[in-house]
Amino acid sequence: MIRRVGQPPQRGQSYRLRHGVYALLPIEGGLLVTLQHAPQPELQLPGGGIDPGESPLRALFREVMEETGWSIAAPQRIGAFRRFVFMPEYDMWAEKLCAVYSARPVRQICDPTEPGHTPVVIDVATAVRDLGNEGDRMFVNRWARSA
Repeated sequence: MIRRVGQPPQRGQSYRLRHGVYALLPIEGGLLVTLQHAPQPELQLPGGGIDPGESPLRALFREVMEETGWSIAAPQRIGAFRRFVFMPEYDMWAEKLCAVYSARPVRQICDPTEPGHTPVVIDVATAVRDLGNEGDRMFVNRWARSA
């Protein structure tokens, strides 16, 4: 059973299943995350949707590069969560099935290629408190306790 976080699904609302991958990236005693500037500023684990025909790992490498400009190595799946949300950028209601990986940031190759993202390194306590969704905070908290 994959744990649901956030709001329960709304009665009568249909949701499109959207698979995604997200990266927990320890670096310099903190975590490399992305600051997404719109629709409102929000700290997030880098990641996003898996494109049709794309493998989860290929999507993970692509999404981290798009949102941070960093290459990564040694990804390991550490779990998953799901949440029911409205995605304004796609004008759709989604059941997001979010697979979370830990990986090692190797180096920053370029600036983020996805507009509206800025890579930042934050301490773990800040991540547990300020990441934009409960699932991201839950996985950082679990990771920090096991480290």
